[in-house]
Amino acid sequence: MTSKLTINPITRLEGHGKIEIFLDDKGDVKDAYWQVVELRGFERFCLGRPAEEMPRIVSNICGVCPTPHNMAATKALDDLYSVEPTPTAKLIRQLHYNAFYVEDHYIHFFFLAGPDFVVGPDADPAERNIIGVIRKVGLEIGGKVIDIRKRCREIIKLVASKPPHPEGGLPGGVSRGITVEERKWIRQTADDSVEFARFALKLFKDVVLENKAYLDLVLSDAYKLQSYYMGMVDEDKKANFYEGKLRLVDPQGKECALFDPHRYVDYMAEWVEPWTYIRLTHLRKVGWSGLIEGDGTSLYRVGPLARLNVAEGMATPLAHKEYEQMFETLGGRPSHHTLAFHWARLIEALQAAEDLQRIASDPLLTGKDIRNMDMKLKKVGIGCVEAARGTLLHHYETDDRGLITKVNLIVATQHNAAPICLSVKKAAMGFVKGHEVKEGFLNMVEMAFRAYDPCLSCATHALPGQMQLQVNIRDSEGRVVRTLSRD
Repeated sequence: MTSKLTINPITRLEGHGKIEIFLDDKGDVKDAYWQVVELRGFERFCLGRPAEEMPRIVSNICGVCPTPHNMAATKALDDLYSVEPTPTAKLIRQLHYNAFYVEDHYIHFFFLAGPDFVVGPDADPAERNIIGVIRKVGLEIGGKVIDIRKRCREIIKLVASKPPHPEGGLPGGVSRGITVEERKWIRQTADDSVEFARFALKLFKDVVLENKAYLDLVLSDAYKLQSYYMGMVDEDKKANFYEGKLRLVDPQGKECALFDPHRYVDYMAEWVEPWTYIRLTHLRKVGWSGLIEGDGTSLYRVGPLARLNVAEGMATPLAHKEYEQMFETLGGRPSHHTLAFHWARLIEALQAAEDLQRIASDPLLTGKDIRNMDMKLKKVGIGCVEAARGTLLHHYETDDRGLITKVNLIVATQHNAAPICLSVKKAAMGFVKGHEVKEGFLNMVEMAFRAYDPCLSCATHALPGQMQLQVNIRDSEGRVVRTLSRD
């Protein structure tokens, strides 16, 4: 006899999903599924739109991660129109992007992940939230979190009109420049962001690493998954969020590919399962081998931990020191400890803050040449950035008039979808014992997906872009008189 536990809805993520855990007659976990039960379908309703509208349209996919979509779309337009942004425009884009990284990583750590560590994984659910975190760390720290996020979002607003759904992307450049006066408060925000990033890392070390129970949880087999890793690196193989090549390492950390994002189809393939609306990606050259880890797996992970696993170091000095300490603590690189995504996320926020300092000090930031208009439509454009949650690819094709005929979005949570499924199953097997399960143990199962900071709104697709639809027509008594369906 098999019984089922359902966590519906799953909590502290962007989007809608559920977890179903199947138990055998002894109460042991037989299987578990992380299911995405919504569909957005942006790839379909972008068809027929003028290509230059894409940065504005795709930033509306999600209110949590709009900037990466805006930036990937903008870079795809650069490629589509065969145009390089001016040096000043590139700096302004990077300013925008690093400000996003700082504020986005903190919304996840303090609002979504923090309650599990600061308040406790098995604490009362009524306390396991941002209010509980503030009660633990104090109002002053809570105020600092809000302040630094607000100020970074002011940078996004300055560059791209509004933080929730930025509109600043143009092929070959940006829509507005930066004044000398604006540079002053941007530099102050950058300096304060570095100090706060160092504080956030100290808080993580004090709360998590100095707590043996929490450190044991981070290092436990329940939250360990051996996979490949992929992320963007610069020419020195240091972590880069805005541009570079994609580097792929195997579960032992050996480089097995370093490629231009334009060649993504040579390395990534998609797989469809009937129990979820998210497409599962895997390594094309290995082939789909199912939800397995270690030897023979074709699964790879992206995101903060993956980016640090594939990089030879961080691109800024303070972040690099933290990078070295993290891998020393975790036993070397690559680290397969899923909960270490949180630690890596804070290190990335520090690099982004340091890079804000660099940009704010560059004389070119206030230059007047903000757009290259030497454009030539070539009808295919691919843009790639490292979104906060992992590698993001936008692939557009157009007709001779520049109207969109094809859109392919491969987003971070899609790359991570199969590993998330396996991570959830491993956590369930580690913490669910018997038919009567405490709520805290179910939350520890949720912690397995929460580490990836999944964003389901932009990750949900169905081939060929449609989903099953069933409409029941009922009479005044509620009886079904006719059913219409689309399979």
